[in-house]
Amino acid sequence: MTRYLVRRIVTAVAVLWAAYTVSFAVLYLLPGDPVTTMASGGLDGEPLSPAAIEALKARYGFDQPVVVQYGNRLWEALHGNLGTSIQTGEDVRSAVLAALPPTLQIALGGLLVAVVLGTVVAVVATYTRFRWLRQGLMALPSLAVSLPVFWVGLMLVQIFAFDLHLLPSVGSTGFRSLVLPSVTLGLPTGALVAQVLAKSLQTALDEAYVQTARAKGVGRGAIHLRHALPNAVIPALTVLGYVAGNLLAGTVVVETVFTRPGLGRLMVQAVGVQDIPMVQGIVLFSAVVFVGVNLLVDLVYPVLDPRITRGVPATA
Repeated sequence: MTRYLVRRIVTAVAVLWAAYTVSFAVLYLLPGDPVTTMASGGLDGEPLSPAAIEALKARYGFDQPVVVQYGNRLWEALHGNLGTSIQTGEDVRSAVLAALPPTLQIALGGLLVAVVLGTVVAVVATYTRFRWLRQGLMALPSLAVSLPVFWVGLMLVQIFAFDLHLLPSVGSTGFRSLVLPSVTLGLPTGALVAQVLAKSLQTALDEAYVQTARAKGVGRGAIHLRHALPNAVIPALTVLGYVAGNLLAGTVVVETVFTRPGLGRLMVQAVGVQDIPMVQGIVLFSAVVFVGVNLLVDLVYPVLDPRITRGVPATA
């Protein structure tokens, strides 16, 4: 178990380093630099002089070689200092933490929608005796995955906000304002969970232990929920751990469609002006969430199936 845990932690650290490094490289491959981009239009409505621009570059460290900049920023990040926003002058860590609560609300809401929707569709599709219902439910996940998130959001706004007047189309006040963003964010994730869980359930229902349970007279419901479902959860849990971290990325579109504050809109604003410290701070935070969720999932695996830590194949 100790070796298993150490391997997962080393992998998590490598992912964080890779996310930070790739984001740094991509931002520096863009033409120009943040100071020049902002100063070209004038910080106060008038263009800055070349001397003033050079002074600002020196202040933020952009006059140094790229390798030196990377080393300095990485060293500061390791000590918890994510730098200062070039656009606003605000501490990046404080700005990220301030924008976090609204984003977490819709991310957790989307995760809840995904788990409930995916589980219900998979269980009902593999349990029902009606062929037409099973085929219909099995076709829904593929359809939901193929729909663009922004289109789903706009359709939900049109139907439930403009046509039926049941839910607000914009804003971030109250529970009702969370419903449409959470559903928009959770639909594609729930569809993916439903696909994987349904396939795992079908495989589990053909296993020998299920046939033995049937021979002993165990009811269909008990076989489905108590015998097959716990063994079919692991593949779906793997997918859920992957997409849970990506829910933060989905908030960029959702927060834009529903005009909500949060990390997504903060990221869009920062990318627009090449605010490198802010972008890297958000990327690093998202990577921490992604790694943390997947590490938690990895730690749950041995609880569900102790054979994983012993290197025994799950089908053994």
